[in-house]
Amino acid sequence: MSVSRTELQDSGVRRGVGVLESRLTGLSREEFARDVWARTAALTRGASDFSDLFSTSAVDELISRRGLRTPFLRVAKDGSTLPASSFTAPAGVGATVADQLDDTALWRAFADGATLVLQALHRTWEPVADLVRALSGELGHPVQANAYVTPPQNRGFDAHYDVHDVFVLQIEGTKRWVVHEPVLPDPSRDQPWTDHRPAVAERAAHDTPHLDTVLRPGDVLYLPRGWLHSAEAQGQVSVHLTLGVHVWTRYALAEQLTRAALAALGDEPAMRRTLPLGTDGPNGWDGELDRVRERLLAAVAEADPAPLFHRARRGQGRPAPLGPLAQLTALHDLGPTSPVRLRRALEPRLEGARLFTRVGHLDFPAADLVPVTRLLEGGVRTAGDLGLALAGRLLRAGVLVPADR
Repeated sequence: MSVSRTELQDSGVRRGVGVLESRLTGLSREEFARDVWARTAALTRGASDFSDLFSTSAVDELISRRGLRTPFLRVAKDGSTLPASSFTAPAGVGATVADQLDDTALWRAFADGATLVLQALHRTWEPVADLVRALSGELGHPVQANAYVTPPQNRGFDAHYDVHDVFVLQIEGTKRWVVHEPVLPDPSRDQPWTDHRPAVAERAAHDTPHLDTVLRPGDVLYLPRGWLHSAEAQGQVSVHLTLGVHVWTRYALAEQLTRAALAALGDEPAMRRTLPLGTDGPNGWDGELDRVRERLLAAVAEADPAPLFHRARRGQGRPAPLGPLAQLTALHDLGPTSPVRLRRALEPRLEGARLFTRVGHLDFPAADLVPVTRLLEGGVRTAGDLGLALAGRLLRAGVLVPADR
């Protein structure tokens, strides 16, 4: 499927449109969920102008001036990943950490046809981090970002599949993508493509591609996990972003249910009782297996996976950046008219009188629950609205941050 640039420009100016529609697919969240999500590869031509997100100059800055260390970068050539020792070195007096990127070594590898992979850009490049936070919020699944920088007429990796969904955003240059349907639909994280290398190679070599196209700046390609792909830069340097969506699955939900059930069973004295003497195993223990199975099934039926799910979700990301000096100044200067807001990407969840976030949990007296609930609704507040003592406590905890009007 494809969407024209005009349609996307029109949709992007409507108020309340998310990044999925305005920058990536031209489809509303509902349309994307119904027609594309986890179902099929989808190409959107001219989705957006991505020059505000990333560029070749951003690549040069990250590599040569930011003091990045592995594993924030890896290097691939001819389908293999080069050892980190081939492109890292200490940076001299006062910066003798041995695994810092060596820009000279990276230049030589790149000139020799290697692809540079800048990993976890949602941690190192703010415009990408903002997009990732917005997309993760819309999808309800964790998102990461990598950049792939490939010299002309080269490719970094052979045909393979990923165990997460991806949005490919072509930033600069052009790249030919060849996409095949899965050999293993919906692979889990412990089912990498290398376990199916012969089948992957066979399909890529002999089957008709589902898609064979050249991505140009502004184009977006969506691939569900498991879809085979390979990509080769054309006549100039290619830079593209890959937004990896680490999807929650039914299997993951089953894991949460099972863990919640086992935690409940651990509190039952009868389930902690010692099994009879004997070495014949479960089937020889005079009906014990049937009794345990029956109780386990009942515990699963009664289990509430929500607390474990939300704990796992909080652990899969980090909150928005916090400046310690700005935070100290805000705390020192705190007054009734001081503007404050909830720190972004905290994954806050109020359960009773306890607020769970990515920076820990806080318990509140009943008198504070109304202003805390109001704070969770979003927007800028004044410290006076919340109460100075509560605002100060939340600033110290890193839950609240100073805000500009």
